[in-house]
Amino acid sequence: MKEIYIIGASGFSGEITQYINDNNEYKILGYFDINKDEYLKYDFDAPYLGNEDEFNFKSDDNIIIAISNAMIREKIYQKLKNKNLHLNFPNFIHKNTFISKNSNIDEGAILCPFVTITSNIKIGKFFQANIYCYIAHDCIIGNNVTFAPSVKCNGNVIIEDGVYIGTGVIIHQGKLNKPLKIGKGVTVAAGSVVTKDILSGKTVFGNPAIELTKENIKRRG
Repeated sequence: MKEIYIIGASGFSGEITQYINDNNEYKILGYFDINKDEYLKYDFDAPYLGNEDEFNFKSDDNIIIAISNAMIREKIYQKLKNKNLHLNFPNFIHKNTFISKNSNIDEGAILCPFVTITSNIKIGKFFQANIYCYIAHDCIIGNNVTFAPSVKCNGNVIIEDGVYIGTGVIIHQGKLNKPLKIGKGVTVAAGSVVTKDILSGKTVFGNPAIELTKENIKRRG
């Protein structure tokens, strides 16, 4: 059994721990977080190891970053890379997922139970897909993208780096010659239905999804 460290000791890490134990692929050596309060909630078997910045990792150690915030994931990854160690960030893929053979997923992904990755999909580093998500054909997903539970991403969609897609979001299908595009750093609120492109940095909500502003909240109220 391979050994692994987990960075993050909050609720998502608690979920991931159960999935790791169910797969019976890794032995968890310990958890890192900025404080011990979250760790103590979840009755983890492996020890709390403090802040990863102060830990002496060895070459070829395996690490999962179980943190949903994309900016924090990227910051942790870059700091660990700067240590100039040969650290591994394996993809954790629960046994009850489906990934097509002609799709490609970069390092550090977390795919929870009942996630489906269909045909001809390219996914960047540190993608997270919670339970019951799917991505349909011919999609391109950037780095540090997060899908909360039950996200439905239809075909011909481009999602750029650092995007957060909330629970139950439906992303309409794009066209072969004009994919639907969600720009860098976008947040899509839970339950939204995305029907058209979203510019970088925007937060959107509703059906159909529109920018989150005071005026739009009043319109939808």
